[in-house]
Amino acid sequence: MRNLNSFNPARRLSPGAGVVLLMLFSVGCAVTSPPPTASLAAAQQAITSAERSDAQKYASGELNDARQRLQMAERAVRSEKMVEAERLAEESKVAAELASAATETSKALESNQELSRGVQALIDEMRRTGGQQ
Repeated sequence: MRNLNSFNPARRLSPGAGVVLLMLFSVGCAVTSPPPTASLAAAQQAITSAERSDAQKYASGELNDARQRLQMAERAVRSEKMVEAERLAEESKVAAELASAATETSKALESNQELSRGVQALIDEMRRTGGQQ
């Protein structure tokens, strides 16, 4: 009577098939991921957008951080560390987007202050003239 519980897949494979499977497994492990070109491009685009919005003036720290992270991502690609490159590219994009948002906030605050000064000047003028025309 045959024991069905002792299944051994090695008995069913020929020695040549085992070698082929081993080679396929080795090749699969040796292949590196493709470079994260979409993430790198998105980071560069976010940096360019931040630069156009005048982030160097209003959010230079965040913009410089984005640039540095993009450079690190490009170095990671050259070192074939694609997972690290992907992460750094994403971080670069986020830092550039933060620079853009901080720039827009600073510009809005400046605009608000300018309007407040204009309103105050009108109020002062009305007080000076006594509201007479």
